[in-house]
Amino acid sequence: MPIPPAVIGVLGALLCASAFGVNLQRKLAERHKSRETGDHVRLIISILVTFTAVVLGLLISSVKSSYDQFDSRLSTFAGDITELDVRLREYGEDTAPIRATLRTYLAASIADTWRNEPPPPGFYPKFAASPGLERRQLGDMLIDADMAIGKLDPSDLFRRRLVTQIENRMSETMTQRRLLLATSRDTISWSLLIAMTAWLVIVFAVFGVIAPRNAVVYATILLCALSFSSAIFFILELDTPIDGFIYVSSEPLRDALRHIDAS
Repeated sequence: MPIPPAVIGVLGALLCASAFGVNLQRKLAERHKSRETGDHVRLIISILVTFTAVVLGLLISSVKSSYDQFDSRLSTFAGDITELDVRLREYGEDTAPIRATLRTYLAASIADTWRNEPPPPGFYPKFAASPGLERRQLGDMLIDADMAIGKLDPSDLFRRRLVTQIENRMSETMTQRRLLLATSRDTISWSLLIAMTAWLVIVFAVFGVIAPRNAVVYATILLCALSFSSAIFFILELDTPIDGFIYVSSEPLRDALRHIDAS
């Protein structure tokens, strides 16, 4: 998995801005290098740094909240499927085809979405890689299961009550799936991210202008640029919860699949 180009772009922009500031420092007249001028520039830059820190905190908080929400909804979705399978099994052999469809859906969904993890065992449709959490064919499997549930014809009171529970659980499963798909979409504000990067470029350019020219300063600027770039990296990674270096594990769905296989 390669590092996102945006991260490399931010790192390059910050280092280039610092280099521009260092070169500009050599060309400035002595009256522009006075202590009073330096103090005034530092005061203005401190305000810009504060704005940047606030925006950076908001972006990290937003994507982390979205990431945690996806993780929570995935666990809830897996729990709904497990509970649905329990009720179908209690109904009897008439629901065996529905449970088989549910099992096929789970296995195919895991294999299609989490391609960086080992595929689950068994036979199920395999699809070519495509962006997004889940393709339409997989959703159609749940729709088929829902239609099959609607066609169940219970013969006694116990099964009639079970059908009601199964229908309610299936409805909750479909709703949770829609919420899960909605949460998987990118939530980051690119305009805000670009604005924050532009502010950082200005800050690093000014650093280059007012900082002494020695190896310690250059190393500090490099480490600071790497730190900000890593923050952008984490923002982009948390904004894509199903792929990248940081992603939500498929383990809840695999637990549901193991439950179906064991029963």
